[in-house]
Amino acid sequence: MIADSATATVPGTRSKSMKQARHLLVCGIIALAVAVRGAEPKSVEAVVQSVMSEEAELRGVPFSEVIQAATGKRILPVDAGDAATRELLGKISGALDKTLARMNAPDSPAHAERRVNEVSAHFERALLAALNEVPGFVCEHPKTAAGKAQRSGYPDLRLTDRATGRIVYLDPKLFEQGSRNSTLRTFYYEPKRETNKVLDDAHHLLAGFAHAGKVDGQWRFISWELVDLSKFRVRLKAEFQGSNRDLYQPEAVVRRGAH
Repeated sequence: MIADSATATVPGTRSKSMKQARHLLVCGIIALAVAVRGAEPKSVEAVVQSVMSEEAELRGVPFSEVIQAATGKRILPVDAGDAATRELLGKISGALDKTLARMNAPDSPAHAERRVNEVSAHFERALLAALNEVPGFVCEHPKTAAGKAQRSGYPDLRLTDRATGRIVYLDPKLFEQGSRNSTLRTFYYEPKRETNKVLDDAHHLLAGFAHAGKVDGQWRFISWELVDLSKFRVRLKAEFQGSNRDLYQPEAVVRRGAH
């Protein structure tokens, strides 16, 4: 990590230096991701080696620093001691209660889905509708910097509280009851300039809904938790990806068979 030895012993300076170093690393990773797309073959090796080296450095990074490095916007911490914040959280909590009840109802569209991944879209729609029923709330799918509404990618919802002017980014997630301590990846954020949806300094909240699986043809949704992502820490995993179209190129197929 980068540190200034001349000031390392001054209280608070080391912490500030480490934060600046992480910020530079995150910015570097974003720049490298862009560089890989247009890199010449000879420079790909250097880019890959740099990503692999920096991946080891980027563990336990505050998500707030990642967002600021990628978007220039701040994640505003939730101050539970503030009366206006408590009122805001109370209204959001009411919408979460309503969403949970609707998804558990006998006529819930969620029950028609076989896999829990397919249920997520129903929760997103139900939560958006419930938030828009709250007086003074306006909830929508966030727009990109180009002004286009985009559903894919973080965050899923953008909430405006007209009374205070506050912006809240909300991301609903489903998790299996009893899996709160799982270390498997359940959240990811891919920084992209052209499709960035974080355009405001705002609160970032994750609404986690616990489920107990499908019993007698109906999903059972147990509870919800609202998480302040200003306290969230993430790690970077360097990953190269490809689609089926990328894989099954005619010139790459060497044999075929059928039945």
